[in-house]
Amino acid sequence: METRYFQTLVKVCETGSFSKAAESLHITQSAVSQRIKFLEENYGHQLFDRSGTQLEPTGAGLLVLEKAREILAKERELVDRLSSFKGEKRLSICCTPTFGMAYLPRILSDFVLRNADVHDLKFIFKQPAEAIVGVQNKEYDLAVIEYCDGIPPESFVVYPLPDDELVFISAPSMDLPETPMEIERLLEFPIYARRDGCSSRNLLRQNLANLGHDINDFKRVVISDDLRLCIGSALDGCGISFVSRSLVRGYLLDHRLRAHYVKDFTHVRSRAAFHLAARSEDPLISNFIASLQSLFSDRGRRHTDGLALP
Repeated sequence: METRYFQTLVKVCETGSFSKAAESLHITQSAVSQRIKFLEENYGHQLFDRSGTQLEPTGAGLLVLEKAREILAKERELVDRLSSFKGEKRLSICCTPTFGMAYLPRILSDFVLRNADVHDLKFIFKQPAEAIVGVQNKEYDLAVIEYCDGIPPESFVVYPLPDDELVFISAPSMDLPETPMEIERLLEFPIYARRDGCSSRNLLRQNLANLGHDINDFKRVVISDDLRLCIGSALDGCGISFVSRSLVRGYLLDHRLRAHYVKDFTHVRSRAAFHLAARSEDPLISNFIASLQSLFSDRGRRHTDGLALP
């Protein structure tokens, strides 16, 4: 259900600011503004007085706010009551595209063996900020993400996982050395990069800023939400990309791609699974965490060394 519009309205009223609401919801200020605009157009009334230094709800805004809180409360009640049904075991998991494409098939295989009676499994790919909000709002039972900044700890139980290593990749035909190089050498080429909100894009931006550059200093920038396009373009020799090594390990082993490190770059980001503290006793969540930990054990890592996208 599209209750995110009501969630955004409530947060703007609580903070008195589009920017503070965006920060709290882990979305862009533009997204907050668009959601409020949608509500105003849908109901035919201005919901906020924008003349002062702080946003204040209009009379119509107060009415919509009141009903929005009632709807959100009803939704939470519905989710809580549905979760109490014991007849069917269900689990909703959110993860980043990188993690899902690299590891999800093996985790799923192990988890299903442990839980043959699970009735409904749902896997959703989202960017880290969206996954955090989704778990907070009980849209997902559990999330697994890579991230550059810390996960808010107050409402989550967090299971740290091994860090994720990112590398620049190129086709051998581009004749780039595999020894650590200066960033200026790579700026000569087009880069296929992820959209804003992806932690690999955030890490790339932070690294470039530390060296006095930004992403537009590359010869050409192609933004894509499709990891396969980024990797496929590198395989075809069309440019370079900055991706998780776990996604291209197989291509590196058979020498179809080369991995490159940049001097003074940070090439790792954190990785963790997390859920709300209230779900700590859920056996399905505990079993999924066990499958995760098994994957990253020494034995599990040996079985994933050859992973690559088909």
